[in-house]
Amino acid sequence: MQSQNKKYKRKRDIQIPFMVDEKERSQIYKRMNENGFSNFGAYARKMALNGRIIRIQPDSIDDMVQLLSEATNTINQIARRVNETNNIYPSDIDDLNEWYSKLSAQVDEILRRFSFAKKGKHDF
Repeated sequence: MQSQNKKYKRKRDIQIPFMVDEKERSQIYKRMNENGFSNFGAYARKMALNGRIIRIQPDSIDDMVQLLSEATNTINQIARRVNETNNIYPSDIDDLNEWYSKLSAQVDEILRRFSFAKKGKHDF
């Protein structure tokens, strides 16, 4: 029988402690359990090594909300005019295409930033 005093050589021998309050601890363990982990060390290591933090600049969202608001107003104006006159003018179609292009460009920019986050870049 081997001696119980013999030290076990761990694969990972460096500990990184951190402090949380009770609410944060509860949230961490809830997420850990939701993701099928029963071992906190394994979960913390996985999140620290592979987790993603996505920061979105509020200006991007604010710009898109502004564009959506303006596009909605333009669409409503065109709809009123079409209902009153039973006609849609080429300039109305041009306005709609212009708003669509602006919105599409804004959405593409936000999606481009998310794709960087998926590839491991976290600062955009």
